[in-house]
Amino acid sequence: MDTLKTLQTINACHGPAGDESSVADAIEKLAAPYADKIKRDVMGNLIVRKKGSGPKVMFAAHMDSIGFIVTHIDEKGFLRFGKVGGLRPNSCLHTPVRFKNGVRGVVSLDCGVEPKDMTLEDLYIDVGAKSREEAQGLVRIGDTAVFDGPAFAAGDRLVSPYMDDRIACVVLLKALETLGKSDNDLYFVFTVQEELGLRGAKTAAYGIDPDYGVAVDVTWSDDELNPRHRGSSTAGGGAAIKVMDGSVICHPQMVKRLEELAVAREIPYQMDVIRQGGTDAGSIHLTRSGVYTGGVSIPCRYMHSPVEMVDARDVEACAGLVAAFAEAELE
Repeated sequence: MDTLKTLQTINACHGPAGDESSVADAIEKLAAPYADKIKRDVMGNLIVRKKGSGPKVMFAAHMDSIGFIVTHIDEKGFLRFGKVGGLRPNSCLHTPVRFKNGVRGVVSLDCGVEPKDMTLEDLYIDVGAKSREEAQGLVRIGDTAVFDGPAFAAGDRLVSPYMDDRIACVVLLKALETLGKSDNDLYFVFTVQEELGLRGAKTAAYGIDPDYGVAVDVTWSDDELNPRHRGSSTAGGGAAIKVMDGSVICHPQMVKRLEELAVAREIPYQMDVIRQGGTDAGSIHLTRSGVYTGGVSIPCRYMHSPVEMVDARDVEACAGLVAAFAEAELE
């Protein structure tokens, strides 16, 4: 499975938080050859199962992305918008966006507002309309848009909008493709509404009731220019084994087991500690009476921007570590 081509296939879909069905359709087609059973729950989580008689293991990667939602159309045909998830004004200005129906536009700034002072309320989307009536023929209040940028390779690095968390969806697909013999009852879950508060993972974990959970997501890459050391891992350093983030302190036994598997399989790895932000692990580990929960992370630069960057070698390492845990002998 080619990482970049798979990412491009998934990213061609419209999938902001709350409207992930197109992404789920694409992933279901890619996962079908490796699944014993595929279903979707009420929330829209896509659950790909590899049946086994052993412990239940849930792997989670979220399908949803941040995005824009139209709140007002003015008399000139400009669109005011709210945020779906962690949208930041400095990452939106002068970027192209795409609506579900294919309408495209650009984000611009009100005249007289300095970029250093701007808020989301100072930004608008221009879809080329000349009036409110023309704009209303293109989009409606409540329609959502996403960043409309390409996914491409830059040396060993991959650049794309929505690496968070589509690249982790690719990791799960690659792990499924390469998975060897396992007695474990495996659930590869592509979750919804993570960007709005880890919502999909909460219901999926409750329904599956796993013995073990592993959240796969991006993490801050602590190698940008003048970093504030928000995290501990770096792009190209290997699979990042999560210790802690703002939503979870991973179970010590899970951290230890993932590290042992990485050593045994000669998979490059590093430790992942970030001071803020969370992953689906935050919901999984609190399910019912508790779940042994860990995380495998892909270091990512420029997060929540249209040009998120990861290292392709880290993607391979994460896929290898996920497959290793899926194949592991668990009690």
